[in-house]
Amino acid sequence: MKNLLKSALWLCLLVCSFSCTDNDDNPVPTGLEINDFVWKGMNLYYLWQADVPELADDRFATQNELNTFLDGFEDPTTLFNALRVDNSIDRFSVIYSDYSVLEGALSGNTLNNGMDFALRYKTGSTTDIYGWVRYIIPNSDASTKPIQRGNIFYAINGTPLTVNNYRSLLANETYTINLADYDGGNITPNGQSVSLTKTALSENPILLSSVINEGTHNIGYLMYNAFYSNFDNQLNAVFGTFQAQNVTDLVIDLRYNSGGSVSTATKLASMITGQFTGQLFAKQQWNAKAQSYFETNNPGSLENRFVGNLNSLNLNKVYILTTSATASASELVINCLKPYITVVQIGTTTTGKNVGSITLYDSPTFAKQNVNTRHKYAMQPIVLKIVNKNGSGDYTSGIVPGTVLPENLENLGVLGNPEEPLLNQAINQIIGSGRMTQPIPSNIQPDFTDAKAMSPLKSEMYIDRR
Repeated sequence: MKNLLKSALWLCLLVCSFSCTDNDDNPVPTGLEINDFVWKGMNLYYLWQADVPELADDRFATQNELNTFLDGFEDPTTLFNALRVDNSIDRFSVIYSDYSVLEGALSGNTLNNGMDFALRYKTGSTTDIYGWVRYIIPNSDASTKPIQRGNIFYAINGTPLTVNNYRSLLANETYTINLADYDGGNITPNGQSVSLTKTALSENPILLSSVINEGTHNIGYLMYNAFYSNFDNQLNAVFGTFQAQNVTDLVIDLRYNSGGSVSTATKLASMITGQFTGQLFAKQQWNAKAQSYFETNNPGSLENRFVGNLNSLNLNKVYILTTSATASASELVINCLKPYITVVQIGTTTTGKNVGSITLYDSPTFAKQNVNTRHKYAMQPIVLKIVNKNGSGDYTSGIVPGTVLPENLENLGVLGNPEEPLLNQAINQIIGSGRMTQPIPSNIQPDFTDAKAMSPLKSEMYIDRR
């Protein structure tokens, strides 16, 4: 097939083509137009396009042959998943039947009751699970209820949680969590319950920010839970406050941050530093034909550089708190700052997501302009890998902290409080107190999933389409 389609002109957009020799004689039937959009978008952009035989540029000689292939799939989602590589390689590409829901999720606007939680296996079980509350989103339904960080729930509407039912139980718009006490891993129902209702909610990713004074150290602390570009101004304002209070050291709490905008991640790194404006922060690696186009026509579009005109601290060291929920754009900040400054990581190993996505709409350029009004399907496929200035970015098993310190449900502490274990460990390292980390109990179970990972977008890192 010759190429006739054009991709959207964003980031000096890739112009690739695709078409069929007899396109005029064999147009795309209306009933196949969504499937046609899915195939052509994946053929053009998918990072692993070369590894999927059905996405090969010469797979179909004519549009009619492609139509016949597309007609064999009952719905666009089935086709989309059939065009992905194995889940062990691509864990993150998604498709939505309504792009307004996708757009909301990428900007922090979701149907949410405000209880952010994680799930763990009960001691000795491979099927029975329980949840624990990580934090409560302000101005949510949960913020008005008697529920807080550290609360344990073992059932929903009286039905005990298992690996087979938790998704369906927690998907309901209104449900009641049944609470329990936690003692050394033992989960004991206590008869208490809380009813929660999901509403349209915009989560400000800046959950906490403060300055902790310890002798000559003014320690800035920021709990930042997502890289949402629509909150960039508020993020910059936080660093303005840090500047005004003469912050000498900085702790960034990314333990529950599953990612977001690459642009915002670059800005955060620029606010932490400030002395590297214009220098290379990260490099993007696309599939072969996209990469070739960019390298030939605009190699600068593959680069993310430190930016200026921000409130920056000019630090040479930063302390970052992580867990297994720390993913994508959070890992990008850690990995891409390392060639420039000392990154002290405390907590547990991160998710291991070094790839990013873009939103593809059904339009002539795959951008939202001139979008097909007959449906609202959109895709968020993985299209690129990101590495630091040294070309390092192979951390699919996660980034391992220098100081391992898992969250202990018997000693969680209050987020932002200097005595909270992870923050306290960072403070002790900053002031050089010589205090050792408390021994880690052997019965701590790791989280196997959490509220954000249960979203279809999982741990997304994406390029903004401006």
